[in-house]
Amino acid sequence: MQADPRALRFAAAVTTIVLALVLVTGSAWLLAAQAVVFALSIFGASPYGMIFKGIVKSPPRELEDAAPPRFAQGVGLVFALVGLVGYVTQITPLALGATAAALFAAFLNAAFGFCLGCEMFLIIRRLLPAAR
Repeated sequence: MQADPRALRFAAAVTTIVLALVLVTGSAWLLAAQAVVFALSIFGASPYGMIFKGIVKSPPRELEDAAPPRFAQGVGLVFALVGLVGYVTQITPLALGATAAALFAAFLNAAFGFCLGCEMFLIIRRLLPAAR
């Protein structure tokens, strides 16, 4: 399966905005909505990617393997769920720390095209040859 890198960066930019809003407002509901977006994206049904495809009609110059970004969405989901646990249990450092970590990773991708979760995927793949 292949992915449009422009759509991936667009999704990272929207995710950055959403997670920044979570940190500013302390909204567990908004973080839960982002967790749903992460979960859908794992299965190739990224709402942000669909918005991008509705806006941008030109084909991408190149495509990239979708497996690393999907893994990255899974990592984002884990951090969002940990953040939700923090908000629900009122463990503020856990809520803020997990949300900030997800925000940092999304920002790196949106601003610089560096997908931290994708890099984790590639490292794990190299370390575990049986996972290929």
